[in-house]
Amino acid sequence: MKSNRDKRSNDYTKLKRKVFFQMLLITVAAAVTVYLLRYILRGKIGDRIVRYLVNAFHFRNSDAQEVYQLVIRNNMEMIIFVVILIFLLVILFRFSVSWFTTYFDEISSGMDKLVEESDEEIVLSPELDFMENKINQIKNNLEKQKKAALDAERRKNDLVVYLAHDIKTPLTSVIGYLSLLDEAPDMPLNQKSKYVGITLEKAYRLEELINEFFEITRFNLQTIILNKEKINLLFMLQQMADEFYPMLTSQEKQVYVNVPDGLTMWGDADKLARVFNNILKNAIAYSYEDSVIDITAKQQDKNIIITFTNQGNPIPQGKLETIFEKFYRLDSARSTNTGGAGLGLAIAQEIVMAHDGTISVESSTKNTTFTVKLPS
Repeated sequence: MKSNRDKRSNDYTKLKRKVFFQMLLITVAAAVTVYLLRYILRGKIGDRIVRYLVNAFHFRNSDAQEVYQLVIRNNMEMIIFVVILIFLLVILFRFSVSWFTTYFDEISSGMDKLVEESDEEIVLSPELDFMENKINQIKNNLEKQKKAALDAERRKNDLVVYLAHDIKTPLTSVIGYLSLLDEAPDMPLNQKSKYVGITLEKAYRLEELINEFFEITRFNLQTIILNKEKINLLFMLQQMADEFYPMLTSQEKQVYVNVPDGLTMWGDADKLARVFNNILKNAIAYSYEDSVIDITAKQQDKNIIITFTNQGNPIPQGKLETIFEKFYRLDSARSTNTGGAGLGLAIAQEIVMAHDGTISVESSTKNTTFTVKLPS
């Protein structure tokens, strides 16, 4: 398919056809011109050559006519051919340079529009349609890349604003409660314990948000290096589900892990744990209260398929295509409690791809399922 498309995009047929007919026209015109001149000047040229031989070399008239007959008249066809050839070479060189410089001017003009980021479609001569298609394709790709860069920059700027606001909120609470504790040293023990607990909770949240700032910087700089080992999937996924038990209990949610005993794979345990952690955290954040999150894993040919299924509001189809992008968040109105940097799923995708695997998501009115496919 690709080779056919490239062949169509490099179709020089129109250009070759035009150049061929122009060359043919010049050749015919040159031949006709030379023969016309010969017909018009017939006799006159011979008389002038004879007169020139008589005057310049002091030939007798009869000798000059004999020389003319032997050297020129008997070789007239060859002389005409040489004249036509020289005529053609000069004219063809002159016109071919002119034609191609015109084409170069058109292409240069199209490149100027490309650099100027003009909204107009670039149009060249019909015989340069292959070049026109390529330039417009480059133009469209540049516009898409520019739009993607602007969108990424906008999301990153929004993220910084959100994080700055979210950092200020727990910081204000920490300062406020510490001020109360400082101003009232004789505060009742139970009240003091309550304020210390709230302060500690806000400090933890502050630490989490600051870590997200570091995560944003590291995401673009780090190269993923894998330290592969044998992984017991049941043990890993069950242990991860247990770590989320406090969060699940407070929201009356449950996690069921359905993995066959003895199912193992080779991979970087720490990084894959991060993948599964990010997916499960996302599933908990966006699932209904008093619902079940189902984690399954199975062997399929030479791959391991791990799925995370939660019951919650469906993800719109348009957002399914961008959910793994950097700084992308499902809830544009960021929540302080559930809000992250929008890097979790993007990092998960990078780690899965480093393992030569794939990650995808499907969503319906009933549930949302994240699927991770990894080589076993």
